[in-house]
Amino acid sequence: MKLPIIRQAYQNASTEQLETTLQVLESISEARGVSEEELNVIGELITNICGALEVHQLVAGGKRESEALNLFAQKVMGSIDK
Repeated sequence: MKLPIIRQAYQNASTEQLETTLQVLESISEARGVSEEELNVIGELITNICGALEVHQLVAGGKRESEALNLFAQKVMGSIDK
């Protein structure tokens, strides 16, 4: 998870674009012949896209962008600590 990438994706892509990209990455990850290293990169991209989607959702719910990014980061860090 990288907040600068999540912020960039949030600011420059609609939820529809992010969802389409997510579907493509998930499809590629299921293809035969994808290496472990490639899966790790795809997984990181998927995590960042899901973060951007959640930020879109939080902003639509009334949060400011910075607050939404911080809430998402806290949620992820909280789940890692458990």
